[in-house]
Amino acid sequence: MSFDRSIKIAPSILAADFANFGAECEAIEAQGADWVHVDVMDGHFVPNITFGPATCAAIRPHIKGVMDVHLMIAPVDPYIDAFAQAGADVITAHVEAGPHIHRTLQAIRGAGAKAGVALNPGTPASAVSELIDKVDLICVMTVNPGFGGQKFIDMSEKISALRRMIGDRPVHIEIDGGVDPSTAPLVAKAGADVLVAGSAVFRGGSVSDPAPYGDNIRAIRAAASGTYV
Repeated sequence: MSFDRSIKIAPSILAADFANFGAECEAIEAQGADWVHVDVMDGHFVPNITFGPATCAAIRPHIKGVMDVHLMIAPVDPYIDAFAQAGADVITAHVEAGPHIHRTLQAIRGAGAKAGVALNPGTPASAVSELIDKVDLICVMTVNPGFGGQKFIDMSEKISALRRMIGDRPVHIEIDGGVDPSTAPLVAKAGADVLVAGSAVFRGGSVSDPAPYGDNIRAIRAAASGTYV
């Protein structure tokens, strides 16, 4: 998993057909997805329940590229090894999920995965100022986590502040929530390079008709890159 700051589209399988996860992962990659984003929710840290390590292990053989696992759970630490063993390339934990995020990030790297830290909309960029050298990715939530399809919350100032904080370090800025061709330019201009999109990617397509996935991915990438098509 080499580092670069080019725009990467990471479809969230929260918006996929749950009965066809493997085929959906293969379809979005074939249609141009860079990463596959897995939203893990526990019904405790966020008001929804999705999937766990067994699902990640099941879809891993169907993903050629990066499996990006976003843990919206608390506590986090007891589950890190299970998600790493399930094949997660990136494991992201929320700074709000527990009192010892530094230890959590150490544990993620110790398990062999890239370490991400996520910030809810109400959490300032300064919350990760002491963690910049301990992370490979910072995820800025542009919705309140828990459900797909929510309206985008503009976090451009926070993204810009994080981009300045990161400097030339090899740290990705990921955006999660409400990303589509209309919002992608805002976050890309502010400094984001990994764009998570759920309904905006999967809308209009299916495993049997995946071409719309490609159209949607290209539209988001073009908007973020400033090359409108």
